[in-house]
Amino acid sequence: MNKATELKPPTHWSEPGEWGPMMSGSEILVASLEREGIDTIFAYPGGASMELHQALTKSDKIRVILPRHEQGGSFAAEGYSRATGRTGVCMATSGPGATNLVTGIADAWMDSIPLLAITGQVPQAMIGKGAFQETDFFGMTLSVVKHSYLVTDIREIPKIIKEALHLAATGRPGPVVIDIPKNIQQARCQPFFPEEINIRGYQSNPRASDSVLDEIVDLIEQAERPLFYVGGGVISSGASEALRHFAWETQIPVTTTIMGCGAFPETDPLSLRWLGMHGAAYANWAVSGEFRKHTGADGEALVEKVANGADLLLAFGVRFDDRVTGKVSKFCEHGTIVHVDIDPSEHNKNKKVQLPIVSDVKYALERLLEMIRKRPIKKTFDPWHQQIEKWKKQAPFRYGITDEVITSQHMTDHLQGMKEEVILPQKAIELLYELTGGEAIITTGVGQHQMWAGQYYKYTFPRQLLTSAGLGAMGYGYPAAMGAKVACPERQVVDIDGDGSFLMNIQELATAYIEKIAVKALILNNQHLGMVVQWEDRFYQGNRGHTYLGDPENKKSIYPDYVSMAKGFNVPCERVMFLRDLRPAMERMLESDQPYVLDVIVPYTEHVLPFIPANHTVADMICP
Repeated sequence: MNKATELKPPTHWSEPGEWGPMMSGSEILVASLEREGIDTIFAYPGGASMELHQALTKSDKIRVILPRHEQGGSFAAEGYSRATGRTGVCMATSGPGATNLVTGIADAWMDSIPLLAITGQVPQAMIGKGAFQETDFFGMTLSVVKHSYLVTDIREIPKIIKEALHLAATGRPGPVVIDIPKNIQQARCQPFFPEEINIRGYQSNPRASDSVLDEIVDLIEQAERPLFYVGGGVISSGASEALRHFAWETQIPVTTTIMGCGAFPETDPLSLRWLGMHGAAYANWAVSGEFRKHTGADGEALVEKVANGADLLLAFGVRFDDRVTGKVSKFCEHGTIVHVDIDPSEHNKNKKVQLPIVSDVKYALERLLEMIRKRPIKKTFDPWHQQIEKWKKQAPFRYGITDEVITSQHMTDHLQGMKEEVILPQKAIELLYELTGGEAIITTGVGQHQMWAGQYYKYTFPRQLLTSAGLGAMGYGYPAAMGAKVACPERQVVDIDGDGSFLMNIQELATAYIEKIAVKALILNNQHLGMVVQWEDRFYQGNRGHTYLGDPENKKSIYPDYVSMAKGFNVPCERVMFLRDLRPAMERMLESDQPYVLDVIVPYTEHVLPFIPANHTVADMICP
C-alpha cells in the first residue's frame, strides 16, 4: 500500500458512527484522538513518525509537548495520568525511539496506570528484514502491556484508538501500545468513526454480589481488631470518598501502601499512614503484632510477641507486594484476610487469603457503606484504638542529628563542626510540607528521598503522591512532575528527588523552560546512591560498590554543579548548604512562576528508618 492508494469504505459497516472525509492514516489517527478528548501528547519525532507529527501540527485541540528524551515523555505522560486519572499519551518513532519508551510502559504496567504509547514503525514491506531503526516493538512489550496493536489496515485506526483508550482506562488500568507502519500512516481512505465499541469477553466492571459483601459485614461484627489495608486500586477506581465514609462509620483504622497514599487522609486519627519495609512501625505492628527482642539466660537471642495485630485485614485494591509483606508467610499470620480486587489474578498470588472477592473496589465500598448504614455495626473497637494510639506514641517517624552526620567528605569543610547547620533530608521535607500547607502534588525519583517523601509529607487527597512504586524507576520524578503540572496548572507541583535520580532525566529542564511548565525540583543531594549505600552499610560492611556520584579527585566539592547546569537551561537554581538558608530559599522556589531547582546538600550518613530487611518480618524491624 503506497501513499497514492485510496481505500473505499466497506459497504457492510452498519454500527452507529460517522463517516469522515478522505484522510491519510496520520490524519485519521489525530482525528480519532481528538474525538476521544485527548488534549496533550508527549511526543518525540523521528523518521517513522514524521507523518504523525505533520498531522498533529494541524490540530488545534491537541497540545504536543516535545520532551528531550523519549523516556522523559513516557514518564511525563504517566504523571499526567496519575494526577488526573485520565489516560496519558506518549509517542515516539520506531527502533530506539520506541525502545526508550519501554521503561515508562513497564512502570505504568507495574503500578496499573492508564497509558497510551503510540509508535511509528517501518513500512510493512520492510518488517522483519532488519530495516533501519526497526525493532519488534509489539513483541518486546508483550509482557508489560495490557494490550497491543500492530496496525495493518488503515480503516481500523478509529476503532483501534477507541478500543485502546477504553482498555487502558477501564477494569484494572494499564498501558496499551499502538505500533503504526509508515505506509499505513501515508495511505488514504474515508474513515468511519464508531460511536461505541464492544470487546467480546472483556468485563471492565465486575461487581461483588450482596451475599459476599454481607460476609464482610459479618466478619467486621465478629472482629476485635479490624484493619483496612488499601492500595492504588482504591485511588484508580475513585473509591477514596467511599473508603473515608466507611472507615468513619465503622471506626476501622486504615493503613495504605505507598501507591495508596492519599486514599485516606493521613491527618485523620484513624490513619496509620503507610506500612511495609520503610513504613510506620505502628502500621506494621497493627498488621502482624509487636515483637520484642531480648537475650535468654543462655545468651541466645529470643523474640517475644508482646501485642497482637489485626484479627481481620480488609485488603482493598492491593497486591501484597514484597516491599509491604516482607516474609509473606508471617504477614498477618493469625488474622482473617479479605481481599477485594478487580483483577482475579491477584488473588492468592502472593498471599493466601480466606475471602477473595472479584469486584470493582468503588462499587464494593459504596455498597458496603449502604449496608452498614442500614445495619450499623453494634460494637466499638475502643481497646484496639487504644493499642494503636500507644504504638503511635511509642514509635512515630522521627530523626535527629548525630555526631556522625558531618563526616561526609563533601560536608566537612563548609560545616566546620557546626552540627546545628546540617540540613537533614527529613527536615527539608517537613519544611516543604509546612510551606505548601500540605496541598502540593508531590512526585519523587527512587531511593531514600522517595521513602522520606512518604514519611515526612502527609497526604490528604488521592493523586497527591506520584511515585514509581512497583518498578522503582530512577529518573521518574522530574518528568512526571512536568506531566502533573501540565494536567493541573493551578496546583503547586514539586519533585522531591535525589541527585542520582534527578541526573537521569535532567535534560527535561529544557522541556520545562521551553514549554513554560513551572514545576519545582527539590534535590536532596548527598553525592551518593543513598539507598544502595544504606544497604552497603547494613549488609556489606560499608564497602562501596560504585555508589559514589561525586568527583573522586575532589571529594570535598559538590559534583556535578546543578546550579551551572540549570543556568545552561535558563532555569533558576540555588544551592543550599546551611539550615539557616533553607527556609528563604524554599520560599523563593515556591513563589516563582518559572521552573525552579533547589539543590539542598545533605549528609549521606542518614539511613531511612524504620527498616524491615527484605524477606524478614516485623520482628526484625530496625527502628530509629
